Amino acid sequence: MAATFIVDFGNGFIFIILCLFSFLCYYFFFKKPNDSQDCDLPPSPPSLPIIGHLHLLLSLIVHKSLHKLSSKYGPILYLRVLNVPILLVSSASIAYEIFRAQDMNVSTRNLPTNEGSLFFGSSGLATAPYGDYWKFIKKLITTKLLGPQALERSRGIRADEVNRFYLNLVDKATKKESVEIAEEAMKLISNSMCKMLMGKSDHAEKVRGLVAETDVLSKKFFLAAILRKPLSKLGISVFEKDLASISSRYNDVLEKSLVEYEEDHNQSCEMLDVLLEACQGKTAEYKITRNHIKALYVDLFVASTDTSTNTIQWTMAEIFNNPKILERLREEIDSVVEKTRLIQETDLPNLTYLQAVVKEGLRLHPPVPLVLRSFREGCEIGGFDVLEKTKLVVNCYAVMRDPDVWEYPEEFKPERFLPSSRSYQEDEMKEEVLKYIPFGSGRRGCPGSNLAYLSVETAIGVMVQCFDWKIEGDEVNMEEARGTLTLTMAHPLKCTPLLRDLNPLRYLH
Repeated sequence: MAATFIVDFGNGFIFIILCLFSFLCYYFFFKKPNDSQDCDLPPSPPSLPIIGHLHLLLSLIVHKSLHKLSSKYGPILYLRVLNVPILLVSSASIAYEIFRAQDMNVSTRNLPTNEGSLFFGSSGLATAPYGDYWKFIKKLITTKLLGPQALERSRGIRADEVNRFYLNLVDKATKKESVEIAEEAMKLISNSMCKMLMGKSDHAEKVRGLVAETDVLSKKFFLAAILRKPLSKLGISVFEKDLASISSRYNDVLEKSLVEYEEDHNQSCEMLDVLLEACQGKTAEYKITRNHIKALYVDLFVASTDTSTNTIQWTMAEIFNNPKILERLREEIDSVVEKTRLIQETDLPNLTYLQAVVKEGLRLHPPVPLVLRSFREGCEIGGFDVLEKTKLVVNCYAVMRDPDVWEYPEEFKPERFLPSSRSYQEDEMKEEVLKYIPFGSGRRGCPGSNLAYLSVETAIGVMVQCFDWKIEGDEVNMEEARGTLTLTMAHPLKCTPLLRDLNPLRYLH
């Protein structure tokens, strides 16, 4: 086990659990729930006294540790962290069974949130309980921000930012300077999101800094959320200062943005107008507060910026490591778009190989590899009993590398997503519901998947269409970063763009 799971003992939270309070925890946590005695629970791997399987969640690369665990003990496992029951799912077929038959039952994450906090609070879309408020916000962002018609209305905003992204790379190529793909991609995504959400990108740099800091803290908050209820019995609170600090700084940036928007009558942002009306108006469908608006924006920034940035970086790394894929991708773009203009979002439906490359990048490197939900009621999954209030952890990383449904699951093969006929395409779309879940699934699946595909495909299209790339060494190092919940590269992808055209500005005409 020591060779399989690397535990981060630098976390002060572990020190509290393992050292100071292990004896006191026994009474509260060592006993299994009474109602589990007569149940046929899923198999459970060996655990440690008192803390159960806590050490597995403290691994530096959690999704890989859990993947190895499921490979050894089975695709559906019962874990216990102190006295918190967890169902770990690593199989495509079992994940499909849950999201098909138990979607309503697992439609809430039931996390102990921090009231009043903009991040990890009860007002955010990601952590809000399933109910009227969540339904109102989901409907609002679908119709005003992330739905097909809303995305069509905001296409011009993203096109302007893609042009800026392209010109910045041209400048770097002219000066023969190297770039970090993630840094340039994050500027593109955050600028676009700020304009879509607030009408301008004046505070995009501050938002980028906060999002990066949030990613570093996310694993702490994830563990604290799971364990806050049992720890509260001992009067222990964890990471409250970190949470209060990041929430306060988000509040400063977003409140300033709201005030500036309200004072500048020349600005227009459909999404923000509707939210402010719901906050200030008397006839709103659901009455919200300014904190609701800011908490929603924190979720949208965190969910869109970091995840899309990582996807762009991972996919470009795979492209660089597979020259034949780069050549085929470039041939498709040159054929469809030609060499007279920059790739646009309207070209994407005709760029099927580009779509397949991005899908394959997401399959191997899902931005958030673990999906967390909670069973409201007891049920039966995979022939085993599941108790009410059991935490559900779906390992999307493992599901999309499941050898039972994916041929050569560890290889980067975009061709697997290319339909050979219309009938095959329809069958493939049905099958994807079963095994392809880079954005989660069901009611609580990510509502921004359409925007993510547009942003990622366009950015990659521009970099392939207009530039050759010089990387350091023969291959990109694909090692994963440790200690975060998002799937991030350990070594940022740094390379030098080389112009493919001596007159790069003609692409903008």
